[in-house]
Amino acid sequence: MTIHDLARHLNISIGTVSRALNGRRDVSEETRRRVLEAARSLNYAPNQSGRSLRQGTTNMVAFILETNRKMPLADTIFMSVLDGIREFLAGRGLDLMVLMCGAEEDSYDHLRRVVERGLADGVIICETRRHDTRIEYLLKRKTPFVTFGRSLTSGDYPWIDLDFENVAERAVKRLNDLGHRRIGIAVRNNEVNYNTLFVDAYRQAMARRGLAVDAALILDGDGNEEGGYRLGETLLHMRERPTALLLVHNAMIVGLYRRLVEAGLAPGRDLAIIGFQEEPSGRFLSPRLTAFRSDLGGLGARLGEALIAAIPARGSEVPVEPIRQIWPMELVAGESDGAGAGTD
Repeated sequence: MTIHDLARHLNISIGTVSRALNGRRDVSEETRRRVLEAARSLNYAPNQSGRSLRQGTTNMVAFILETNRKMPLADTIFMSVLDGIREFLAGRGLDLMVLMCGAEEDSYDHLRRVVERGLADGVIICETRRHDTRIEYLLKRKTPFVTFGRSLTSGDYPWIDLDFENVAERAVKRLNDLGHRRIGIAVRNNEVNYNTLFVDAYRQAMARRGLAVDAALILDGDGNEEGGYRLGETLLHMRERPTALLLVHNAMIVGLYRRLVEAGLAPGRDLAIIGFQEEPSGRFLSPRLTAFRSDLGGLGARLGEALIAAIPARGSEVPVEPIRQIWPMELVAGESDGAGAGTD
């Protein structure tokens, strides 16, 4: 099956078939759907290497995922986001590849190898730093990219990020309304920008309510179950513990619950807890976790849209300004944030 055969089967031009398969914007959605369905039913697969040489494109998008043995990959928000990206790109004739950058690797060098090998037409990076040399490199190379996360690095580039500010505001307000005044926060102990964003938003939310921010209540640790267990250990040895706690990584919840129960303390009673992102496992915890929900598949699709808009070869409708968006999140009340012992 060749592209000529596919075009004859559909009774449309080879050029239209090619543009539909390549996700070009000058093809109607109905035509693109017909072409993709016919390609699947007839088992048509383009010669990617030959097409790449002719067009100077790969029709691949690379998502560079930074991995860490201390972070549970399958339980992070990335799985749903990646599926949203994949589905969006598939509808436009593009494939998604996930490239893992290990903790022992330099993320800048890893990105540079990907770009210089020409593995993809565009790149999505995450775990953005406050000052990110990867962004500077991509801008200099004029490589189409989008970041999942904000950065202070200057330049005109697209990004999508979660609404850390509203999460901190809603969480602190809810806990304060329940009577809590000594509210702590736990983040990861690394340089990724969302940690700073979340802590800054927490400080501002506390200040708006006249609540003191004790430096001892800004805690850090690994974003996994073991990190949560060690966090519980830290709390137990504090002279004056918080009565409520915000967590940026839900994977810490299991370990934290375990350590509290071992010490004879009840989550939700002796320590109110609000998680950052709702996950299926949170519904089966006892008490059920209060956390925030967002459309992660939609977020992934928006990342794909922002990247395609940054690739001039994908069509002529490139926006003047790059897509930038704070992704909304809504509170889902559980049972882990009740007014506990020690509240006013």
